[in-house]
Amino acid sequence: MKWSVFGVLIAVMVTAVSTWFWADSKLNHENVLADYPGRPAAGKGTNWLIVGSDSRQGLTDSEQDDLHTGHDTEGKRSDSMMILHVGDNGNTLMSIPRDSWVPIPEHPGSNGKPVKGTTAKINSAFGSGGGRLLVQTIEQNTGIRIDHYAEIGFGGFVGVVDSIGGVEMHIDQAVKDKDSGLDLKAGDQTLTGKQALAFVRQRHQMADQDLGRMRNQQKFLGALAHQAASPGNLLNPFTFYPLVDSALGTLIVDEDCGLTDLGSFFLAMKDVNGGSGKSLTVPIGNPDYRTKTGESAVLWDTNKSKQLFDSFKNDTAVPDFK
Repeated sequence: MKWSVFGVLIAVMVTAVSTWFWADSKLNHENVLADYPGRPAAGKGTNWLIVGSDSRQGLTDSEQDDLHTGHDTEGKRSDSMMILHVGDNGNTLMSIPRDSWVPIPEHPGSNGKPVKGTTAKINSAFGSGGGRLLVQTIEQNTGIRIDHYAEIGFGGFVGVVDSIGGVEMHIDQAVKDKDSGLDLKAGDQTLTGKQALAFVRQRHQMADQDLGRMRNQQKFLGALAHQAASPGNLLNPFTFYPLVDSALGTLIVDEDCGLTDLGSFFLAMKDVNGGSGKSLTVPIGNPDYRTKTGESAVLWDTNKSKQLFDSFKNDTAVPDFK
C-alpha cells in the first residue's frame, strides 16, 4: 500500500513537471521592453501592457469571413490596449483609446533607416514599429515603465473563449451590429468565441463609440479571467490543456515573462472583475479633436491623466475624478 501511494505521488509530480515545461514551451517571447535613452525608471508595483491586435495569424479565409475580420493581413494593428497595474493599493485596469493623439518617438523604419518622430494616433506606433515602439510611445507619454507585455490576436482570442466553453456575461441591452456580426439579446448568456470577438470590437451602437467599446473590453476581459482561473477549468484536464494550448500558443509576451508571471496576471485580472480593483479609461479632455488633416482623434486631459499616471508609478490610491 505504501509503495502504491508513493507511486501515485511520483506520477503526479512527473505529470506536473511535464505539464509545466510543456506550457512554458508554448510561450512566444519578443524583445519588446528594450532600454532606450530617457526610459522611465522602474516604479512601485507591476505594470502590464495588454494589447489586442487584429492579427489574422492562424485563421483561414473562411474563418476570417465567419468572424467578420476582413482579409487585410498586411502587418497588424492594435485593436485595443490597456495597462494593468498590480500593487498594494489594489489592481487597476486602464484603457488607452487607440485614437489618442500623442507624440510618436523616432524609430527604425522597415528599410532600417530612422523614421522621424511625429504626432499621430497612438495605434499607429504599433502598426509602424510593433510592440517595442508601442511600449516606448506609451512609456514616454505616461511616464509609466512597462514591466511586462502580453499581446493576442483574433484567432487566439476566439480559441481561448471556446476552450472554456464560452464566457458568461450580462448584456445590458440587445445588440445587433452588421459590421462586427454581433446579434445578442439582453440578459445573462454565454458568449462563444465568435460572439465574444464581435462584442469587444463593435462600437457603432454606442453614443461614445470607441470609449463605449473600451468599457465592453474591460468588462469582458475581467469575466474571461475570472472564469478561466476558476478551479473548474484549472483542475479539469479537458478544459485546462485546450485553454493553455489556445492561450499560450498565440500569446506574445516579453522575454522575461514566465508562467508564474502570467499566473499573477490572471489572478490580478480576476480581482479587478471581482470588485477589489478598478477599471477606468485615461481621462479625456477632447473626444473629438480635429487634426490638421481633418482626422478625429482623442486628446487626454493633461492634469487628470498626470494624476492617474503618477498613482500607477508610485503605487498610490487611484484618484477619483467623479
